[in-house]
Amino acid sequence: MSSTRQRAARRNWAGNVAFGAAELARPTSVAEVQAVVARNPRIRAVGTAHCFNDLPDSPGVQVSVAELPPVVEVDSAAGTALVAGGLRYAEVARRIDPHGFALPNLGSLPHVSVAGACATGTHGSGVANQSLSAAVSGLQLVTADGDVVWLDRATDRDGLDGSVVGLGSLGVVVAVTLDLVPSFDVSTRVYEGLDLDVLSGHFAELVSAAYSVCLFTDWLAPRLTQVWVMRRTTDPEPAALAAPWFGATPADGPRHPVAGMSAASCTEQQGVPGRWYERLPHFRPEFTPSSGRELQSEYLLPATAAVPALLALDGVRDRIHPVLQICELRTIAADRLWLSPAYGRDSVSIHFTWVDDAAAVLPVVTLVEETLAPFGARPHWGKVFTTPAGALRSLYPRFADFRRLVDERDPGGKFANAYTDRYLRTAAADPGPAPRGPRSRPGGPDALPHEEQSQ
Repeated sequence: MSSTRQRAARRNWAGNVAFGAAELARPTSVAEVQAVVARNPRIRAVGTAHCFNDLPDSPGVQVSVAELPPVVEVDSAAGTALVAGGLRYAEVARRIDPHGFALPNLGSLPHVSVAGACATGTHGSGVANQSLSAAVSGLQLVTADGDVVWLDRATDRDGLDGSVVGLGSLGVVVAVTLDLVPSFDVSTRVYEGLDLDVLSGHFAELVSAAYSVCLFTDWLAPRLTQVWVMRRTTDPEPAALAAPWFGATPADGPRHPVAGMSAASCTEQQGVPGRWYERLPHFRPEFTPSSGRELQSEYLLPATAAVPALLALDGVRDRIHPVLQICELRTIAADRLWLSPAYGRDSVSIHFTWVDDAAAVLPVVTLVEETLAPFGARPHWGKVFTTPAGALRSLYPRFADFRRLVDERDPGGKFANAYTDRYLRTAAADPGPAPRGPRSRPGGPDALPHEEQSQ
C-alpha cells in the first residue's frame, strides 16, 4: 500500500477545494483497505475528486480505492457485473460491451469513479432512465471496525436503498454489482436556437423525443442554445426533429455545450452511429473535458415543475448570465434510494457551470435557490450550494432513517467530517448556512476563493 503525506495542499478536480487531510492512503487490496480503516480514528474515501465541496475531505486520513485490482466480472445469466469501486465508468464500459451488455446510462463525464458517482446520486438523462446509483444491486463496503459487509437487493432491499447514496458516511465502498442491459448503438444530433416559450406546451414531447435528451442555455436570452438528442439506432427517428422544430435548427457541425469552445473533446455528433459508451457522455474519455477552472451547482425538482421553474429562472437571467458558462437541463426517472436527489419522483435537473469566481457566484447561487425553492429543488450533494441544513433535510422523506443508519454503522463518527456535521447531524434547531469565515462558508470550502484556501 502506498501513502502520501500532505506537503502542499491536495485539491479537488476543479482546484477550488484544498483538502485538509494530512495523508492519502492508496491500498492495493481489500485487506489493506480494512487495515487502514481499522487503525485510523477518522477517515474518508475520495474518488476522482470531481466534487465541488468538502464532502470527501477528512480531519484525519483520506483513502482511495483506485489501486485495488480492476475487477469487472460480467454474469451474463444474471445480467449484472461485479465492478471494483475505484474504476472509472469509461473503463467499465469498455470491458462490459464485448460481452454484449451496456449500462443503462452514463453521466456527461465518463472520467468519474463508479463508487464516487453512486455515492452522490450522479445521473445521465432520459425520461425512462434512472440515476447511475439506481443500477447498483449489490454493495461491498468496509465498515468502521474494518469488517467487510455485503448488501444486496435480494436479501436487504431497504438496507441497500439506504446505503447506495451514502455520501461516504457508512463505510468505504470497494465494489458494486451493477445491473446491465443489452448493448446498443446511439446517434447524436444537436439542434440550436429553441425559444424558451415553446417549452410551455411541448416540454414533455421534447425530452421524450429520444433515449436521452439534454437541453442547454446560457441565459443570455429566453432561449435554449442547444438541444442534444441521443437516439438508440433501433428506435425510430422522431419526425418532429427531422426538420426544424419550432424554430430549432440542426447544427451544421460538431458543437461544444459552451459557445466558442472547441468540440474536439466532445463525443461525436451529426447522427454518426456509435456504441452507447461513445455517445451518451458529452465528453470523450481520452480528453480532459476542460481545465477544471469552474464551479458547478445542480438542483433536481419534480419533472412536472420544469417549465414553471425555467420561467422563474428566466426572470433572474440578468443575474445568472454574467457568472455562467452554461446551464444544462436533464431528466431522470424516479428511484427509491433514500438520499438520491431523484428519490420518489420523476425529476428534471438544472445544472449550472459557473465561472471560477466564488465571490461573484455565491450570491447568484443563493438567488437561484430562492427562485427554485417553491418547486422543492434538491441540490446535488457534490456541488456548490447554500441551502441551510434544516431545509435540505426536509427535502428527503427518509432522511431520519438514513441518520439512524449512520448512527448504527458508525457510532463513533469515524467517517464524519465537517460536511457531514453540517448536513447530516440530528440537531433539533437548524443553524442555517455555515458561518462565512475563512474555514467554512455555505456549501463548504467550494465557496472560498483560491487565495483563501491556501491556508
